[in-house]
Amino acid sequence: MHYFFVTPAQVRDGFCLIAGQDVNHIRNVLRMKPGEQIGVRDGISRNYICTLDKIGEEEICARIQSEEEGGSELPARLWLFQGLPKGDKMDWIIQKAVELGACRIVPMATRRSVVKLDKKKAEAKVRRWNAVSESAAKQSGRMIVPEVGQVVSFSQACAMAQKLDAGLIPYELASGMEETKALLDRIRPGMDAGILIGPEGGFDVEEVEEARQAGICPITLGRRILRTETAGMAALSILMFHLEGR
Repeated sequence: MHYFFVTPAQVRDGFCLIAGQDVNHIRNVLRMKPGEQIGVRDGISRNYICTLDKIGEEEICARIQSEEEGGSELPARLWLFQGLPKGDKMDWIIQKAVELGACRIVPMATRRSVVKLDKKKAEAKVRRWNAVSESAAKQSGRMIVPEVGQVVSFSQACAMAQKLDAGLIPYELASGMEETKALLDRIRPGMDAGILIGPEGGFDVEEVEEARQAGICPITLGRRILRTETAGMAALSILMFHLEGR
């Protein structure tokens, strides 16, 4: 079954009203017809099974057949602050982070980031990254589409993470697996937690110290040095298992 997202305002009087790019996708790509079933999520907590009723050029009306409370979201909100990687790695990172339950991805420019984006390029990239997030959310059964924010500096990322309930920064020179386990165990349902991941080449020592001063705790992910596209997924996987296993 194909799934689509709407806002709560688009659900009324027993129908889900679908607009935007999904109209073209349903009409011209999938070539669906009235009477066929789709899944619709309201971006908050409800999942609807609908039957296509009217397929217009700008709007599709789908009759609600059944609804249920969604249960696919993690009990805590995990923010991934990702140092800008080279090439198209960010697409893959966003896709997998969404699958693993991240609620928001924030691209981050750091001292060792090779990629440098001007304002115009950054805006185009962010639009693409949000499209990747939406596609991954549909595929993985998420109730929300995690937002990919604008590119921020490392200092801005630290300020954002400082406002959350917990902040972690995996660092290849960090040690103490027991301390890491204790820090992870502090992340509980209902909390917002940020994970800062460096680009190729990792974080500069001064950046780690800046994060520490902001209350963000260095942790280890093991004895091996992980690539930038692996580190975030390892941290998210550990936290997913930790939170859903409670």
